[in-house]
Amino acid sequence: MGIATINPTTGETVQTFDPMTESQINKKIGKAEETFRSYRRSSFADRGKWMIQAARILEEEQDRFGRLMTLEMGKPIKAAKAEALKCAWACRYYVENGERFLADIEIKTDATRSGVHFQPLGPILAVMPWNFPFWQVFRFAVPSLMAGNVALLKHASNVPQCALAIEDVFTRAGFPEGAFQTLLIGSDKVSRVIDDPRIRAATLTGSVGAGRAIGGEAGRRIKKTVLELGGSDPFIVMPSADLNVAVKTAVQARTINNGQSCIAAKRFIVAESIAEPFERQFVEAMKNLKIGDPMDEQTDIGPLATADQVKILDEQVRKSVSGGPGF
Repeated sequence: MGIATINPTTGETVQTFDPMTESQINKKIGKAEETFRSYRRSSFADRGKWMIQAARILEEEQDRFGRLMTLEMGKPIKAAKAEALKCAWACRYYVENGERFLADIEIKTDATRSGVHFQPLGPILAVMPWNFPFWQVFRFAVPSLMAGNVALLKHASNVPQCALAIEDVFTRAGFPEGAFQTLLIGSDKVSRVIDDPRIRAATLTGSVGAGRAIGGEAGRRIKKTVLELGGSDPFIVMPSADLNVAVKTAVQARTINNGQSCIAAKRFIVAESIAEPFERQFVEAMKNLKIGDPMDEQTDIGPLATADQVKILDEQVRKSVSGGPGF
């Protein structure tokens, strides 16, 4: 898959990007290592000042960032703007609490003095997904930067403008050059980046297969990883539930982000005594959702993010229908 902005609503290719060359990748990693040497010694107060400014930028420009997310991956504009604000909340949260999280912990032992002292690792590679193109990045980047690390982002290839916009937020907020950088590369270059001795750790949010690959690559080099993989969340409705609230929540849980979320309700398990009315109301509520242009504030459901996602879902629906009620 090439690196490109393709409007999922229209199928139009808005902008394409050339993948970075080996020389460009090496330069970015070198800059990250160089920046880390000084950034790790920056005060928590300075990091907090820059992070608060990042929060302000996100809040003040939520409309622009929301439209960019919607353009690249199709989420409803209301949800996209809310995502930008959630990122701002994360910035403020770690400014307010990060220093406490990183405080030394004294542990009483037979030794004269013992405890836990936290130190930054260095340049960290993040491989992030397209479904929450700002939030997934910020939930990694904010605590990492506040802890004194520097970051390199390999974002999904269908949200390159979001990736560049996030880098621009941190740059404009005042973080040192090289503290947060975007790598416009394909997945075929990830192993090469992890292999670089200047990269000290890696994190990924994505599929089990992708996590296995990243975890394996990092493990072979004895590098720390944090992996957030897929889920299959059950939505359980008991007889004591408020049926109207349960139905409303169930619809939201299944359709969040156009249904493209690892925490979306995947299976509905309903007590037999209320199964029939729940199903009837659930179907009716689904019918009442407005499907359309995700840039319209009134739209509830927009397009799937990519043409491949449409094909996969179509195959799943056909298989389910052909399998019959007991499938």
